[in-house]
Amino acid sequence: MPEATAATDGTTAYFDGYGLVALLAVLGVLFVAVAFGAGRLLRPVVPTPEKLLTYECGVDPVGEGWAHTQVRYYVYAFLYVIFAVDSVFLFPWATVFAAPGFGAATLVEMFVFLGFLAVGLLYAWKKGVLEWT
Repeated sequence: MPEATAATDGTTAYFDGYGLVALLAVLGVLFVAVAFGAGRLLRPVVPTPEKLLTYECGVDPVGEGWAHTQVRYYVYAFLYVIFAVDSVFLFPWATVFAAPGFGAATLVEMFVFLGFLAVGLLYAWKKGVLEWT
C-alpha cells in the first residue's frame, strides 16, 4: 500500500505545477479583459467628422488610399536577411574549424554553403534585381 500513496502524492505534486500555470494564465486574461473593459467604460466618446477622417503622419490624405510599393525594396531586404543568416553560420563554423580533427570536413561544408549563396546572388544579379533604376 505505501507504493500506491507515493505514486499518488507524486502525481498530485506534478499536476499542482500545471494548476499554478493555468491559474496565472486565467489571471492574466482576466487582467487584460478588465483593463479593456474599464477603458471602454471610462473613455469619452464624442465622434466628430474631423475625428473620423483618415490620419497618417500628420498629413491629410490626398489621392487614393492604395499606393504601389516597389518590389525591389523587399528583394534587398530579403538579400540582407540571407547574408545576415550567412554571417550567423560563419561564426560557429570558425570555432569548429579551429578545433583539431574538423578542418577538412568543415571547410568543404562551408564552401558548399557559400556556393549555394553565390548561386542565389548570381541568379539575382542575372535577373537584374540588383540594379537600382
